[in-house]
Amino acid sequence: MLNGKNILITGGTGSFGKQFVRTILKRYKPNKIIIYSRDELKQFEMAQKFSDSCMRYFIGDIRDLPRLQKAMLGVDFVVHAAALKHVPIAEYNPMECIKTNVMGAQNVIDSCIASGVQNIIALSTDKAASPANLYGASKLVSDKLFVAANNLTGSHEIKFSVVRYGNVLGSRGSVIPFFKKLIEEGATSLPITEPNMTRFWITLQEGVDFVLTNFQRMKGGEIFIPKIPSMKMTELASAIAPNMPQEVIGIRPGEKLHELMCPVDDSHITLEFNDHFVIKPSISFLSPIDYSINQLGEKGKSVKSGFEYNSRDNDIWLSHEELLTKLKETREAEL
Repeated sequence: MLNGKNILITGGTGSFGKQFVRTILKRYKPNKIIIYSRDELKQFEMAQKFSDSCMRYFIGDIRDLPRLQKAMLGVDFVVHAAALKHVPIAEYNPMECIKTNVMGAQNVIDSCIASGVQNIIALSTDKAASPANLYGASKLVSDKLFVAANNLTGSHEIKFSVVRYGNVLGSRGSVIPFFKKLIEEGATSLPITEPNMTRFWITLQEGVDFVLTNFQRMKGGEIFIPKIPSMKMTELASAIAPNMPQEVIGIRPGEKLHELMCPVDDSHITLEFNDHFVIKPSISFLSPIDYSINQLGEKGKSVKSGFEYNSRDNDIWLSHEELLTKLKETREAEL
């Protein structure tokens, strides 16, 4: 699929971008992999690790449309991973969040259309489903932009889709590195926001594999959601530090008790497949598309009215042993 192709990753120096590049270099022989991001130090550090002849490092911000358009020239596949993701920082700097997550997303779309990119997948978050904070709201707008972009392609054979998933085990922004740091610094307890809080969990490799598979599945306009396990935050803390007390500190502003990925209000446009869900576009494209069978021939069926996919009512749960095994696999994959 990616042999001989040019691939661009916005925000490519992040946890996802590194694992995505690592995976592509192992499985394919691309012509170019372009890392597009604004932090020169992170690019410099990444270039020391990924120095293959196909690698290209572009300094640029997705807010900068002309620079983004130059980077997109000749590109076949785009993964849009760049975003401002810190919930409290987004609340404190709302317009900066909007400039990157909303206006930046539109810049990516416009650049892809202008350059004739073939397939584009934008990374989303569970927080975009019935959002309770600005970060989630901005990503919901981004999702809507990418879905609606399929109406703007004209005669170009361009497809835009979205991948939405929950917390990534071991990523820089997850709670696990935070817990480990507290333990290393001699903390006597771990902070838990709420005893009943649950979260979806996925490994970086699983996230990368899901994106790659959906490049093969996509018809354009889908929001792809993987079926992944849940875990109580108290259980996660116990798995990492079995003998350490836990201190309840209360839910933070904009934080949900349980995560949501398929809202009940979208149940009428949600399809269930063997290992994932698809939320169909709520708008009609010029040419009707049958999303019940994807490009890999997998068949899905409509969910029942009122269906909701959340971390509390999930059928799949992580045990302590499974969590620790996944963390070990994540560490080994990064070596």
